[in-house]
Amino acid sequence: MIPYGKQWVDDEDIAAVVDVLKSDWLTTGPVVSQFEEAVAEFVGAKHAVAVNSGTAALHAMMYALGIGYGDEVIVPTLTFAATANCVVFQGGTPVFVDVQPDTLLMDPAAVEAAITPKTQAIIAVDYAGQPCDYASLQAIADEHGIPLLTDGCHALGARYGETMVGNVTEMTAFSFHPVKPITTGEGGMVTTDNAEFAAKMRVFRSHGIQTDARQREEQGTWFYEMQDLGYNYRICDIQCALGLRQLSKLPAWIERRQDIARQYDESFSRSSLIRPLKCHAHVSHGYHLYVVRLRNQDRGQVFQSLRDAGIGVNVHYIPVHMHPFYRQYFGTYVGQCPVAEAAYECMISLPVFPRMTDEDVLKVISTLSEIMLRTQRRAA
Repeated sequence: MIPYGKQWVDDEDIAAVVDVLKSDWLTTGPVVSQFEEAVAEFVGAKHAVAVNSGTAALHAMMYALGIGYGDEVIVPTLTFAATANCVVFQGGTPVFVDVQPDTLLMDPAAVEAAITPKTQAIIAVDYAGQPCDYASLQAIADEHGIPLLTDGCHALGARYGETMVGNVTEMTAFSFHPVKPITTGEGGMVTTDNAEFAAKMRVFRSHGIQTDARQREEQGTWFYEMQDLGYNYRICDIQCALGLRQLSKLPAWIERRQDIARQYDESFSRSSLIRPLKCHAHVSHGYHLYVVRLRNQDRGQVFQSLRDAGIGVNVHYIPVHMHPFYRQYFGTYVGQCPVAEAAYECMISLPVFPRMTDEDVLKVISTLSEIMLRTQRRAA
């Protein structure tokens, strides 16, 4: 089975983790800070705050902004549920907007139409690893005095113009899940230039306590105070040692993902049955996902045929407003975001990860093309 995504852990990564296992600190130690500094430098941000998942990173951003009951935050519906859930965790209301049909990125016109006096933030999602239309989104945010944030969980290593994702908006959340651009097993990070936000998130990730165990050890004190209600969102040195090693390989991995995407693009450009998403010329796409839409086909049948042939395709995502939780508690409904809903019915995510061989890529292309032609003939 060729999976849609897969981590790449080598002997150097393992050795870095073993070094930490032999050290005095397994958690909240020096390697956490080293990883934070490395990510901040990589994206060009002044601060980075490491946490134990991309979901925790999103939640920390909402906390830093002070999102609470009665507040609205605009999010695209075509994303993972955590983008909206982080608003709900703080008592706020996610307001779902539709996406653009060619890229499936957040539609600025839909954002503009969704703003109300209760709107306190906009979370843009760099879906599949492609940066959003930040010029348009930032103009809207500035006009209304609303913070613009990024869910960059797909997009570490991508660029908007010459600016790395992670330094385009006020805060950016990243994920280090195994299928993401780099992995720490599980993990996340928020990057920002705002020192106040960074300080708040460091307290938030550690139960709302103003110091961690390493800081108290260095100060030779036992005393601590809980300043606010926080969570145990801390990441450990073991994970960050892996992350540090992975980060050093990321540029080459992004190049490989882009090379795979070019092979897909060239092959599917000749097909009337397979439609890749558009990539804008002014961005460097991270290709966490390679998503296509199938013309006039039973997606479920194609999905199963590909899986049977050893191609581990997936679907990203069911639009969040269609999930039962949001329909029950927030009154969302089918038909609310028609572009995303239509895309969901025919989309499929093809394998794309750095360790894929060209033979793997050719197998995906030929298998999908053959299945599409076969199902078309049957339908005729």
